[in-house]
Amino acid sequence: MQPLISRAIKTLSGNVEVPGDKSISHRSAIFGLLCVGETKITHMLESEDVLNSLHAARALGALVDKIDDQWIIKGACNGALLEPDHRLDFGNSGTGCRLFMGLLGTYDFPSTFIGDASLSSRPMNRILDPLQLFGTQILAQQRDGRLPITIRGPEFAAPIKYRVPMASAQVKSAVLLAGLNAPGITQVVEPVMTRDHTEKMLAGFGANIEINTDKYGARSIELEGQCVLNGCDIHVPGDPSSAAFLIVAGLIVPDSRITVRNVLMNPTRTGLITTLLEMDANIEIMDQRLSGGEELADLVVNSSELKGVTVPGERSASMIDEYPILAVAAAFADGKTTMLDVGELRVKESDRLRAVADGLGANGVDFVEGEDFLIINGNPGNSGMGGGFVKTHHDHRIAMSFLIMGMATEKPVTVDDGNIIATSFPQFLQLIEELGADIGQTST
Repeated sequence: MQPLISRAIKTLSGNVEVPGDKSISHRSAIFGLLCVGETKITHMLESEDVLNSLHAARALGALVDKIDDQWIIKGACNGALLEPDHRLDFGNSGTGCRLFMGLLGTYDFPSTFIGDASLSSRPMNRILDPLQLFGTQILAQQRDGRLPITIRGPEFAAPIKYRVPMASAQVKSAVLLAGLNAPGITQVVEPVMTRDHTEKMLAGFGANIEINTDKYGARSIELEGQCVLNGCDIHVPGDPSSAAFLIVAGLIVPDSRITVRNVLMNPTRTGLITTLLEMDANIEIMDQRLSGGEELADLVVNSSELKGVTVPGERSASMIDEYPILAVAAAFADGKTTMLDVGELRVKESDRLRAVADGLGANGVDFVEGEDFLIINGNPGNSGMGGGFVKTHHDHRIAMSFLIMGMATEKPVTVDDGNIIATSFPQFLQLIEELGADIGQTST
């Protein structure tokens, strides 16, 4: 563990581009594995999480290479994956682990999934439950569906119809990936729309997929299994969850103006931008365009006098990873910010709701934490804020959020581990320091 300390600065300025989107990068590794022919990927996120997904793709039969700035995956083909000869280690990555668990749930060979201490504490029952409907056997697991887990698919998988009981793109995607190796139509119904990268990429790789939305907003996704997927070229857009840290920094540090280029603006991922605009954030959305079926834009961010708002629960699916950095923005806002229906944060890389609340309290911010809500009473003058030591609980987003906080508080903010940031955003320190941040190591 490497503690880092973040100190207040006078201004931020500059023009940067964040790394490729983590969700799309994970899925690129998976679909490259499943396709016939080559998949060429540029601007792929090269974080520890995504590299673990590439390692898993290799273990299942893909040929994976990097030439210059392009990743090239020669697929093993849908329905023809190889039995791995070792345990699949996903480190800190819940996304990688859950998607590959879904994928392998309909293959008739044993697969063992392991991860670090944080991932091993996260429940996997939400994936295992629908997989058992396909006929998947759970050969080994720890208490309450935790890693290490060993599964084996049925000799002959049958398609299922599954209604996702919570807003979760990971569960939806895991079921669809399992359905790829089952004959017939697998149907997934999600009452609340979540990020739709899996559906878009399935269509782009040639799957027969149909999506309908009823009058109540529930989406029905029907996928034909045992299809042939064809390799294609992918340019991964900038990750909005990574951009979120730079955006909030630009808003709370005085006299700042920064530009974040090529940010993914898929409507299922822009809940934070919507919320910040409601808080009177000065964010200019420039050069909106389409690339590979996804919306992109450049974001020009100016320091702003934020106001507190209520964030409705139905927005949480479009910003679930951004609540920690939103909490930092709310700490500097005028008035009360209320975040509703955020219980899902308790089963992320850490109990993020608890970790955020503890970090706020350690730095002099007034808050009320409930089982599934958080209320933050902002301090726009930031009088007395900062000076705290934040426990990250091996959670990269907690670490980055409170390092951003320290850039605008009266007293420095220290986090107990900066190394964990590499799991999702290895360029974070480089980019934020290019803009003017003062973050350094400490022996605290």
